[in-house]
Amino acid sequence: MNGRHSGRPTLEEVALRAGVGRGTVSRVINGSPRVSDRAKAAVEAAIAELGYVPNRAARALAGNRTDAIALVIPEPETRLFAEPYFSDIIRGIGAELADTDMQLLLTLIRTPKERARFAQYLAAHRVDGVLLVSVHEDDPLPDLLEQLEMPAVLNGRRSDLESVSYVDADNVGGARAAVAHLIARGRRQVATITGPPDMYVARSRLDGYRQAVEAAGSGLETGFDTALVARGDFTEEGGRRAMRELLVRRPGIDAVFAASDLMAAGARAVLRETGRRVPDDVALIGFEDSAIARHMDPALTSVRQPTEEMGRTMARVLLEEIAERESVRRHVVLATELVQRDSV
Repeated sequence: MNGRHSGRPTLEEVALRAGVGRGTVSRVINGSPRVSDRAKAAVEAAIAELGYVPNRAARALAGNRTDAIALVIPEPETRLFAEPYFSDIIRGIGAELADTDMQLLLTLIRTPKERARFAQYLAAHRVDGVLLVSVHEDDPLPDLLEQLEMPAVLNGRRSDLESVSYVDADNVGGARAAVAHLIARGRRQVATITGPPDMYVARSRLDGYRQAVEAAGSGLETGFDTALVARGDFTEEGGRRAMRELLVRRPGIDAVFAASDLMAAGARAVLRETGRRVPDDVALIGFEDSAIARHMDPALTSVRQPTEEMGRTMARVLLEEIAERESVRRHVVLATELVQRDSV
């Protein structure tokens, strides 16, 4: 270019200056994570040197792009603002999208009418992709997203046969480690409070509980006993109801694994009301390791899942799908860790 440039710099000139292909420049501009740090640095330096400014309108028109992502949470706003899980997921997603041109559109779906309206919105291709949090087994949205060939990533999954890309935590392994910890501390009547049965995450944590109980064998007063299983709904009030049920069925229980920290908080309140001390009389473990766990009295032993990192990973995977438009689905499972505190 003889050190001179006339007119607006082009994508091809950026690629030439950076020593990379045109596609690599496009991926850097579109925020795709599938670019090496070295190539990304070279492209960004070339853009700065040439003063290249992407033509967003032309890019969106040519690629049928909107530069918008929908974050869909099919839950009432009371749960969205009450549960730390959702705020941590949103924080991670926002952090990953911060350096991109993508706008994040939060959508709550609480009724069939709202679901139908959002389906029309998707069919009109008003967004480039969808992040779906709090997945229920009978939710028709994942299938609709596939039919529309809309890039999408689920937080969790509907089953072991999930066909849509997802980011999940090791729920089975985390629950198994929690219950094994209770048994190793000498607890002999270990109960559990589960989540809704139409959610894979709840069934997985129940599976982990069952595996640990069955592995303990004669170390417990009974094997897997349905009387020691009470259904909750991942809310504090659900934990209260389930704890009351358990105490009616098995007044002598000496440990409880709750499938969420909020339900553990509800269980703790009922245990106090009935004169049972934590952990002296009843040991208690939750799941998520949210701020609730750290601020409970006594502080709650909990299974840490990297919730914010799950949000980051969901956004990263979705950006890849949008940029590459590949049919390959990505399934990511992040590790969990038992964090020991005073409730055991």
